[in-house]
Parts: sequence; C-alpha cells; structure tokens
Amino acid sequence: MRADAVRNRGLLIEVALDAFTHEKDVTLGAIAKKAGVGIGTLYRHFPTREALIEAVYRTELEKLCDAAPELLETHEPEAALREWMNRFIAYITTKHDLKDALQAVIALGVNPFEHSRAKLIEAISLLLAPLDATTEPLDVMTMLVAVAQNGDETQAKRLLDLVMAGILHGAGRTAR
Repeated sequence: MRADAVRNRGLLIEVALDAFTHEKDVTLGAIAKKAGVGIGTLYRHFPTREALIEAVYRTELEKLCDAAPELLETHEPEAALREWMNRFIAYITTKHDLKDALQAVIALGVNPFEHSRAKLIEAISLLLAPLDATTEPLDVMTMLVAVAQNGDETQAKRLLDLVMAGILHGAGRTAR
C-alpha cells in the first residue's frame, strides 16, 4: 500500500474512533470530511460502515496487544504490567463507547471479538512471564474487565493496586 494510502487509512480510523465514541449517528461523509479525504477514499478502504467500525475496534485491540512487548523493552516488568493494565482499562472504556456501533457489526453476523480473547491472553502471558507469576492470564483479564466496568477512577486505581499485589504475591495459585 502506498504511503499516502496508509496515512489516509490510519487517519480515517482515528477520526472514526472519535466520531463513533462521541457522536450519535455520525455519517461516513462526516468522517471522511473530518479526516480531510473524499468519500471515495473512505469507501476504497472501508466498503461499508461496519467494515470501518470493525477496523476501528481491531486497531484499538492491536495497539493494546502490541504495547506489551514494547513496554517490557522500556520498563521494568512490574511497571510494564501496571502500565499495560492502565491501557487495558482505557481500551475497555473505548470498547464500551463503541458498543452501539459494534452492535451493528454483530447484527450482520460478523464477530469482531473472535480473536480478541486469544490476543489479550497472549499479551498478558508475555507480561506475567518475567515476573514468574503463577496467576492465570485469563483470571487477570477477567479482573481487569471488572475493574474497567466500575466507572469510578479512584476506586479503579485502588483495585488495580490489589490486582498487582495479588499477581506479585502469587495469588491465583491452585491449592495442592
């Protein structure tokens, strides 16, 4: 793909994310205009509204999962995990904000969440490994989803502290 096409695609996804999370019933024409491209450019990249919504969701998932190895390169393992957990909370908030738009995709029989769980478990496993944590990655993900749905930012921080303490102190080990 040409550099300008890659740039346009990324810009469309960025503008669409903002539009789908902050505006009700935004048109594709409005998204194209805000991105500074023509409607034809939008349709070349995303032939349907649902294709654009799915691309927005997948892009956010990829950003989150791709952050795991990057964080481990630039942070100590404990700090990398905590920063990733903070990003996970923001990702869940975005996913919640996209709920109505994602419902339209699901109604057409497309499952945008098909690969999400496996990718998230892989990222969490990568982050837990250098800590020698015995906590199950799925358990961590389940706790993070619960924290994210809380809605109270101050309490969410405290809950993340508890999740970190549990991970670091071997919580999640199976009884023998």
